[in-house]
Amino acid sequence: DEGRVELALWLCKPFNGQPATAGNGSMVALAANSRAQVDAFHDVALVHGGSSEGAPGLRPCYGPDFYAAYVRDPDGNKLAAVCRAAG
Repeated sequence: DEGRVELALWLCKPFNGQPATAGNGSMVALAANSRAQVDAFHDVALVHGGSSEGAPGLRPCYGPDFYAAYVRDPDGNKLAAVCRAAG
């Protein structure tokens, strides 16, 4: 929907089992309208000094159409772009 804003707060243990820190266990996820936007997010992050934490792709553990990419910005913050639309 145009103008719709979706906010979610998930509290989880870090996947690697280590203590939560500013760069481990916290992340900002951005909604993407297409898988192409997720791909572009990942590419642009790498061009601008970020590092990959997970290449664009399906993550079936979150649902059959959960397509995401994970990066760290140059300061170490973890970011994700997520598209839930069918491919």
